[in-house]
Amino acid sequence: MLNIIYYLNTLIFNFCIAFYLISALQWYSYKLKRIVFHYHKPLWHLYFLFLPYFLFLAFPLYSLFYFIVHIIILYFWNKKIDKKLVFTQKVKIFFILVFIFNALFALLSFHLSFLFNLLSLPCALIGLKIYDFFGVKYFYSQAKKKIENNKKLTIILITASFGKTSIKNFLYTLLKDDFKVYKTPKSVNTFMGIIRDINENLNETFDIYIAEAGARNQGDIQEITKLLEPQICIIGEIGNAHLEYFKNIENTRKTKLEALNSKKLKKAFLHTSTQKSENELISLYDQKILKVDASLEGINFDLLLNNEKHSFKSIILGSFNAQNLCACILCANFLGLSLEKIKTQILKIKPVKHRLEVLSKKPKFIIDDGFNGNFKGMSESYRLCKTYKGRKILITPGIIEVDKEENIKLAKIINECFDLVIISAKINQEIFKDTLTIPSIFLKEKSELIGILAKETKDKDLILFSNDAPSYL
Repeated sequence: MLNIIYYLNTLIFNFCIAFYLISALQWYSYKLKRIVFHYHKPLWHLYFLFLPYFLFLAFPLYSLFYFIVHIIILYFWNKKIDKKLVFTQKVKIFFILVFIFNALFALLSFHLSFLFNLLSLPCALIGLKIYDFFGVKYFYSQAKKKIENNKKLTIILITASFGKTSIKNFLYTLLKDDFKVYKTPKSVNTFMGIIRDINENLNETFDIYIAEAGARNQGDIQEITKLLEPQICIIGEIGNAHLEYFKNIENTRKTKLEALNSKKLKKAFLHTSTQKSENELISLYDQKILKVDASLEGINFDLLLNNEKHSFKSIILGSFNAQNLCACILCANFLGLSLEKIKTQILKIKPVKHRLEVLSKKPKFIIDDGFNGNFKGMSESYRLCKTYKGRKILITPGIIEVDKEENIKLAKIINECFDLVIISAKINQEIFKDTLTIPSIFLKEKSELIGILAKETKDKDLILFSNDAPSYL
């Protein structure tokens, strides 16, 4: 009987730790180093890792009651967070490995020492790493073969510090009526995400594959470029996004420029922030823009194309989107679309979800810019809102994964443009408390937001949701 209680104790202990650990790993792209050195909620490690380990070591035969309570705590914790664990094949494999190793080490502990149970999770993580290693090789070879077998396929690779998803969706709308086009879904932009997308969704009927490529470390874009070998690449603006990982903008720039290493590259459309010069292969798209007029109704802009000035109009908000559209126009023109067709398609482009998307104009003017997380885009959207005649309210966590100075600069612009600001996450609250001069509300929990908006806003107010931060930040 004692052995059964002991086994249940170790099983519940390991599964509680495993659930929290794999959730954290999934948030941080399964990078163990990131949840050790870049984790934004270190107290959670105390509650869900260190405290359970201490109790298990101190009371190996008598902590079963605590771990039953711990299940309830984890349940309510998981219910409260907004980015819940997704039970992918990888996650399921991890839990199976935890169960197998727990059973194995429980048997050993009966005869030797209960400390063997502490090896269950490390061994499961090692097993997951081995599964990943062979899985990546297998799925990579499948994806590579699929691309090589489609001789007619043109691949367009898009990368940037910000604006990747917008450029991808804009370009897709421009091309979809004249080509059979497929694009990576939503914000899928990692090496393994692209591999999975190719294997599951890309087929031989497509003429063009538009792939968005993201990065956290040097070599990430090179890895994707080697897989895809794109004929066309678009490298958007290089900025301070993800400085927490890249350390400086030069490292970011070098990483994004890895896209030019494709052996099949025929044309590249680059932002001037890449610091490259124009030649037969490279076109600097933002230099082609002559004039931009932006309002809460859309944008009008002129650009130089084939040494002639052409005017374009779009319902997309934000002057910075003129640059994103310009990259798409040049690319579409390179692929053979006429200017008349491009101008027609530009008018059909709708805002990308959560990127300066107008949700309503009455009774309140509500704009969702929740996926815009860089200083340039956020500050331009604030100045755009400043033109609104009525009262203006901002909801934002600030900018994530940048240095303190970026948020100080942002706060100064907020002071100029809004009447009320609601800071929706704890991560930058101290910075904003020191810098904001307008009326400000600091949320303890995101769940408070609905009640505060009902209380603090009224008809004809403009409400901008700017950037978003998951509850683990």
